Amino acid sequence: MHLQKIPNSHPRSSSHTPHLSLSLPFVRTPSPASDSARSTSHEPIPIPTSPQPFKDDLHSARAAPTYGQSAKAFLLGSYVNVLLVAVPLSFVSHFAGWGSTADFVISFLAIIPLAGLLGDATEQLAIKLGQTLGGLMNATFGNAVELIVSILALTKGELRIVQTSLLGSILSNLLLVLGCSFLAAGYNQKESVFQATAAQASSSLMVLATATLILPAAYHANAVDPGSHTLLDPITAADDGLAGLLTLSRGTAIILVLTYTAYLVFQLKTHGYLFADPNGEDDEEESKMNLPAAAIALVTVTVITSFCADYLVGAIDEFANDYSIPKAFIGIILLPIVGNAAEHVTAVTMAAKGKMELVIGVAVGSSIQIAAGVIPVIVLAGWIINQPLTLFFENFETVAVSTLVLRSKRPHVICH
Repeated sequence: MHLQKIPNSHPRSSSHTPHLSLSLPFVRTPSPASDSARSTSHEPIPIPTSPQPFKDDLHSARAAPTYGQSAKAFLLGSYVNVLLVAVPLSFVSHFAGWGSTADFVISFLAIIPLAGLLGDATEQLAIKLGQTLGGLMNATFGNAVELIVSILALTKGELRIVQTSLLGSILSNLLLVLGCSFLAAGYNQKESVFQATAAQASSSLMVLATATLILPAAYHANAVDPGSHTLLDPITAADDGLAGLLTLSRGTAIILVLTYTAYLVFQLKTHGYLFADPNGEDDEEESKMNLPAAAIALVTVTVITSFCADYLVGAIDEFANDYSIPKAFIGIILLPIVGNAAEHVTAVTMAAKGKMELVIGVAVGSSIQIAAGVIPVIVLAGWIINQPLTLFFENFETVAVSTLVLRSKRPHVICH
């Protein structure tokens, strides 16, 4: 095909139907075949339009799933949902008095599929509500199980369970989930690619959240005699050093909540493009539930999860004493497995497909939610209900989390 410059002149008369030539700088010279084909028609040549409106029409014309289809997709979407049989058994065990062991084990198994269903309902709502509001819902309900368990344990005065379960969620996401995801990604491809700027922003916020755990530990080491108090002793305002620790923790919690809010605005509103797939392969996900069904499912599963979590937390003391299991092990190892089982499977599956942006969002994003969002909110909730929860963890736990976060600042992957 050649480009020919047409002079600005009047069209010549001929025996054929006259054609008008626009005085544009460069236009394509029509072929003789097209000239003869168009010579018998006076209709203007249609201008091709973008296919996007047609695609949008298809999406709008597609009927929304019915309530039956929504329920089927919601309940039969994963093999893990087989464990839903433990949900009614959890209620039966609690009211029939089967004992603390039965309450703990059955409720433990019941929360695993419930956590996955919470994530599915939130994801379906996010598809309907748009990117910004959907992202905010994902951030809010992403760690709903941990938040529910922590609030219930806080109301029962189980402060060590609260601290260890939240700390265990961070360790589980950054060590177990992220490590398994990198292994799965390396099995299929030699390099894992993700946005460097987004990863650095997430790592910086994790470092900041970790620093808020170091400062209370340093304050506690200077202000409180190590031999006069232990972590199992009640913290009261009458203790001078521990009263200052409460003030420091609650003030830091307020700053962390504000910082995490600013991070959400950065991620979801102002700089959302930094967290997109660098290869431009973000596929639009098809909705499997209609909006009312997704909302009803989210509320229903949240209520059921709160009851099962209440039975689980209430049985921890007797279960730990009966089997001589340390509460720290239950909080750091067992409870995070319950709350993050569905996320673990999702992250490893996406990593095997090379979608590292989703993996970073699941693993690191969940850790950020816990460290900068859930922990300070729980501290402030303890302040409201007069439970003396602080940001002071055991020294070994603080050192472990700090070392892990600092080590994760330079992941051994290729980033762009």
